[in-house]
Amino acid sequence: MKNYFDLKGQVAIVTGCSTGLGVQMAKALANQGATIVAVARRQEMIDAVAEEIAREYEVPTLAIRCDITDTDAVNAMVDQVLEKFGRVDILINNAGTGAVAPAEDITDEQFGNEMNIDLFGSFRVARAVAKKYMIKANYGRIINIASMYGLVGNKICGSAPYHAAKGGVTNMTRALAAEWGKYNITVNSICPGYFYTDLTRDTLNSDFFQQNAKTMIPEERYGQEGELDTATLFLASQNSSYVTGVNLAVDGGYTAM
Repeated sequence: MKNYFDLKGQVAIVTGCSTGLGVQMAKALANQGATIVAVARRQEMIDAVAEEIAREYEVPTLAIRCDITDTDAVNAMVDQVLEKFGRVDILINNAGTGAVAPAEDITDEQFGNEMNIDLFGSFRVARAVAKKYMIKANYGRIINIASMYGLVGNKICGSAPYHAAKGGVTNMTRALAAEWGKYNITVNSICPGYFYTDLTRDTLNSDFFQQNAKTMIPEERYGQEGELDTATLFLASQNSSYVTGVNLAVDGGYTAM
């Protein structure tokens, strides 16, 4: 029997791997045997995540503190992974932020920060893993975490910089897929809708957001823990070699309307 999602022996870097969706996706990869490199800015948090994953899934792990807005730090992080494990097969570009304010009140600093983290940050890490390993290895799986708001606008809360940055991520995904396809590197994005995490639970359970779900989402609910796992595994799989340049919405149907 073939396990299409077997990732044993592969090394996965997951940025933004201190809380929430990053941790969930790292665990999904570890469940299939992948070595996990947890990357974020808060060392104590990624240390705890790496320890938990190693204990629960019995896979090698490594926690590296890295600010993805710092090119030297990104290059050093990838070098450290290669020194430790000798390879990088999978990259999950999950680190990001979100400025919320009416568009007319957004500052230059807020807009620039959003672009620097969500868009340029994702590019920095993808560039480093491709140049330092994946192109030479003639193999790679890059998964950028965009957002359904990289595909559409919204009326629920002003967040123009976030939409712009995530829209950039979706088209950067296509551009990198086109450029690196000849190296057997697939580049895809996942565009999540609203998901329950420790940070969003209270907000999503509010009367306003519950009514919004019933109005705006065909499934009439928000995403639950685990509902990104199979999308992540599908795009990370060696067997998904003919899928590239895709922006996969995992949003309960929000972008279908």
